[in-house]
Amino acid sequence: MRKLWLVALLFLAVACGGASSTSAHPEQPEGSPSGAGTGPQSAPAPVVPPGAGTVAPGASASPVTPAGPTLNTRAVPWESATPADGGRSLDVVWWSGVEPCQVLDHVDVKETAREVTVTVYEGQDRRSPDAVCIAIAIRKTTQVRLESPLGDRKVVDGAK
Repeated sequence: MRKLWLVALLFLAVACGGASSTSAHPEQPEGSPSGAGTGPQSAPAPVVPPGAGTVAPGASASPVTPAGPTLNTRAVPWESATPADGGRSLDVVWWSGVEPCQVLDHVDVKETAREVTVTVYEGQDRRSPDAVCIAIAIRKTTQVRLESPLGDRKVVDGAK
């Protein structure tokens, strides 16, 4: 009886093994691009949960200029503020959305002897109050002038 079970298991293992395929989908011809299956056998595209996206290091930012006054203006946090022009200005980078739903209203800069507080304000373009926009992140940048060179002063985000 034991031999019969062993033979049955061996037969099952050989039958299930079948021909191997290097593609992710056996019905997909070898060497065809992923997701290039035909008809209903094609696997759906993977779903990426919110917040799981990645951005390439050094991804470029779209330069913008203030378009204020905007509707529903609010302070938004920025990602970085890098000195430029020998410390006489700052290149401010932040994550935003598509225009006309999210446009730069203005940037407020308050300087003291110890720190520079930069606050970015965004809102909806007043010329398109009923606009419908897709929810997609866009990296934006703008340059702000300082009254005096940055020097050793700390740069602080006024929206945090």
